[in-house]
Amino acid sequence: MKFSVVIPLYNKENFIAQTLNSVLAQSFTDFEVLVINDCSTDKSEQIVKTFEDSRIQLIRHSKNSGLSASRNTGIKNARANYIAFLDADDLWKPDFLKSINYLIENYKEASLFATKYEIKLDDTTTTEFKFNFENFKNDGVVLNYFEANLNQSIFYPSCLCVKKEVFETVGYYNEHVNYSEDIDFNIRAFAHFKLAYFNKALVTYLMVSENQITQRGLLGKRIPDYDFYEKTYSNRKDIKKYLDFQRYIKAKLYKLDGDKKQFRILRSKIDSSSLNLKQKTLLSLPVFVLKLIGKFKQQLLKKGINLNSYSD
Repeated sequence: MKFSVVIPLYNKENFIAQTLNSVLAQSFTDFEVLVINDCSTDKSEQIVKTFEDSRIQLIRHSKNSGLSASRNTGIKNARANYIAFLDADDLWKPDFLKSINYLIENYKEASLFATKYEIKLDDTTTTEFKFNFENFKNDGVVLNYFEANLNQSIFYPSCLCVKKEVFETVGYYNEHVNYSEDIDFNIRAFAHFKLAYFNKALVTYLMVSENQITQRGLLGKRIPDYDFYEKTYSNRKDIKKYLDFQRYIKAKLYKLDGDKKQFRILRSKIDSSSLNLKQKTLLSLPVFVLKLIGKFKQQLLKKGINLNSYSD
């Protein structure tokens, strides 16, 4: 068996059938599917049970434990050497696993693999970002993940496949973190391992989901400990800049939430040389202006225009 597909599931009754169908429609068929039901209170589990395919295994948590715990349960029960992750409200295009397998076979120096994605903004609008891969080798290996991600993320969690040895080396997903869990893992993983990347949108990220945690604020959330990683990788300037970029993103969210204390703490840890002029300006703007800019960006995004502060 080549792939174990891990799908964390919590109250996605309106999406899980479509998500599973996108897996079963893969042109590369050597896989198992582990659906981890994290104590859903809707009809999600009943819908999974309607699928009569021996490759699908349903695993139940005895108590609601969160996204990281669900991914970890999948990793620990996976039989394959390569573990692909898919959120229960996202979709794979038919050649996703085929393309990941191509990366595995052709880029032996890599241990993590991903493809580009598109974003479905609503029922009628889909868009994708254009990435400038200066740190790209032979259209396959990203030479420096941290430098390549000082912009819109080049992949989302549903785009990622990980070789098992990565978890054995850097650990599993941090179950204490419940916001940016993937960022926390990526910092550890890409400090040691290379990413092979397929520059074609083979994953559809659904922003139309009614349960997208990433569209909410940070109040009550536990984010990665950027200070810990800064100390751990104190000799890595690329990681320091990436951590400051993440602090910048979270500082803006804290400001929008009205959490002045956490905003000031994060901002104080940012080296000003890590940010460009646009980013420094945004951090100093009043909340009402940031909200207006956010609404304007969403309107532009629906027209296929990605306005951001990531480039000079």
